[in-house]
Amino acid sequence: MRRLNSKSLQNRPPKGPQKGAKRHKKCYVPFVLLCGLAICFPVVAQQRVLKDVFKNDFMIGAALNRRQIFEEDTRGAAIVRTHFNSITPENILKWALVHPDPNRYDFAAPDRFVEFGEKHGMFIVGHTLVWHNQTPRWVFQDEKGNPVDRETLLNRMREHILKVVGRYKGRIKGWDVVNEALNQDGTMRQSPWFKIIGEDYLVKAFQFAHEADPSAQLYYNDYDLELPAKRAGGVELIKKLKAAGVPISGVGLQNHNQMDWPSIADEDATITAFENLGVKIHITELDVDVLPRTTKPGADYAVDVEVTPQLNPYVDRLPDAQQLALAKRYAELFQVYLKHRDAIDRVTFWGVGDGDSWLNNWPMKGRTNYPLLFDRLGRPKPALRAVIMLKSGGLFSAEEPPEFLFEPFVPYCG
Repeated sequence: MRRLNSKSLQNRPPKGPQKGAKRHKKCYVPFVLLCGLAICFPVVAQQRVLKDVFKNDFMIGAALNRRQIFEEDTRGAAIVRTHFNSITPENILKWALVHPDPNRYDFAAPDRFVEFGEKHGMFIVGHTLVWHNQTPRWVFQDEKGNPVDRETLLNRMREHILKVVGRYKGRIKGWDVVNEALNQDGTMRQSPWFKIIGEDYLVKAFQFAHEADPSAQLYYNDYDLELPAKRAGGVELIKKLKAAGVPISGVGLQNHNQMDWPSIADEDATITAFENLGVKIHITELDVDVLPRTTKPGADYAVDVEVTPQLNPYVDRLPDAQQLALAKRYAELFQVYLKHRDAIDRVTFWGVGDGDSWLNNWPMKGRTNYPLLFDRLGRPKPALRAVIMLKSGGLFSAEEPPEFLFEPFVPYCG
């Protein structure tokens, strides 16, 4: 989730020429005259960009969909180039897409993804190697549909990891090696990986990934680790992996948040708990669901219910009051991240603009959600300005929010 702050006024350029000042690229914005004519005047670009604001704290990343990777979504791709210095693929490196059949890999989209990141000097993350979801059934079955044995599944895991990680050796800098291995109560998820191989499937996955690229950072990634029981289970899991000599570099806290969960105290405690294990923290899938929920926290609780106006209240727009609440939520979250800047390497948003978000179709399909910092037209939201303001002014007052939260950004000329 995300929190607000007050920082945009400092970005206004000083009046008059400055000795030794860097010349700014000009861009043009229309001014409508009383006569109804519109003309353009040059202005100095003022919009602060996320990656610059937090350059001394942590990387700022975004998850890219296929249209952004191939730059068919030109607006989304431009936002990524401007504001982010790390990228993660939303889907194209998941097993079902990159390795859909036993003897077939599809690297067209991953190749473009890596090329995009390299072209723009970004830290490139691979997502994900071993997961219970979006993994084809054939991975776990023989030709008759029966479960394979331990050695067969280990061989398939190793072959897949060596092929995928090896192809991008030295180019993809970090990998979500194992994704979501825990239940909400902190026990091990009874996935096919666990049932067929055993708990050491995690050890093997990390070993194979390290074998494929010894220089890559390797992460364990999971959601809702802010739940006390799941947090405790996650801490024990990382301790076991480290005790087994696993080359684990960091823990990914997904941070699929709600407006009222997790609490700031729980977020702070969770980061502290993993920081104390001596691993780096990555906020990997950040968003804030602004819509009513019919389920508890958790990414496994999709529901098949009718979408009513009560469950989808903001079809046309997000009202100003909710915009402010979202901005404050983001600012408070980023305040926690900044507190732990020495432990956090990266903060990645799960999507670019509101229209890209998986939360428009989860936990139920066909809703209109507003979970990110850019709207459906690629325009910055008050939440973006609030996050940027943190670095200069701290949290704003929700009772008396600064008017410039809703002022349009001066266009950035990248």
